[in-house]
Amino acid sequence: MADMLVNLYDLPDCDDLVKRLEDEGINIRRAMAPDLYGILEYVDKNYGKHWKGECTVCFSHHPVSCFIAEKDGRVLGFACYDATMRDFFGPTAVSEECRGKGVGAALLLSSLWSMRDEGYAYAIIGGVGPAEFYARVCGAKMIENSTPGAYKDFVGL
Repeated sequence: MADMLVNLYDLPDCDDLVKRLEDEGINIRRAMAPDLYGILEYVDKNYGKHWKGECTVCFSHHPVSCFIAEKDGRVLGFACYDATMRDFFGPTAVSEECRGKGVGAALLLSSLWSMRDEGYAYAIIGGVGPAEFYARVCGAKMIENSTPGAYKDFVGL
């Protein structure tokens, strides 16, 4: 899977989207240390130990480089950055019942705005799956010859 590049100088605003989701009871926020085990359990159960490992790293950063979507204390999705590589967005996922509601876009944009606020000019989305989603939501462009990219030496045990 190829990588994509995002220009952080030209990000769409996400405040209205986050507010709309909040009105529906879905909160998009930066994870906090007390969230660690609940989020890791959600990631491991739904997406596996490899993404759990990447997500774990995000809790060693200050600020924590993981955003979550939650409703009534239940995790509905997550988005990480600076996990496997600095300046990389991902992994990210949204529970099936929340797909198509803007939750993934809100998590993505919240993370990218944070990366911009932390001093990044561009972000790399590593090993993308839904390239059309990233192109539409944040204007991401494919990076030529980026396969296998950062994960080439990954030991997928």
